[in-house]
Amino acid sequence: MTTWQKMILSGLIIGGCLLAGFLWINQSISEPSVTVNPETIRLGVAKLMATNIVFEGSGFKTGDSVLITLVGPNETKVIAAEAPINQDGTFKATVPPLTRAMEFLRADITFNQKFQNVVVVSQPPIPKGIYTVKVESMISKQTAETKLRVKGPSVIDSLKDWIGKVTGKIEHKKTK
Repeated sequence: MTTWQKMILSGLIIGGCLLAGFLWINQSISEPSVTVNPETIRLGVAKLMATNIVFEGSGFKTGDSVLITLVGPNETKVIAAEAPINQDGTFKATVPPLTRAMEFLRADITFNQKFQNVVVVSQPPIPKGIYTVKVESMISKQTAETKLRVKGPSVIDSLKDWIGKVTGKIEHKKTK
């Protein structure tokens, strides 16, 4: 191999390394994004209280935190969760059980004589439909969106709710 060919080969190798480094850096500076798992939830009381709703995002600035809200049918707005942003620009936020009860089901939680949680339903839950999940960072105002489908309870969910009512874990109170 001649000196000229060695110089060209060296230049190609160095150029390739620089390009690979640029692409790696460029991937780590991505636009904010969010996902929700599961993508569909059901509004049966027992089902929703047992469902772990998790929002995960990336591309946010470190040293900040995010607020996650849902906007849906009939101008319904639900504050779902909040989370700090990790050093790598990601976050993971789980909707707490109290939020699932009070915000999604529009119910209360109390205790029975055995100090077990009882969900007290006195009004209808949030409307069924497609909700826009809006994530906004508190300081930098970065945003991301995705969709969450909210469905009514299935027949099995209604059966579980009936069992919950019979066992005293779910109460229905009429509002005046």
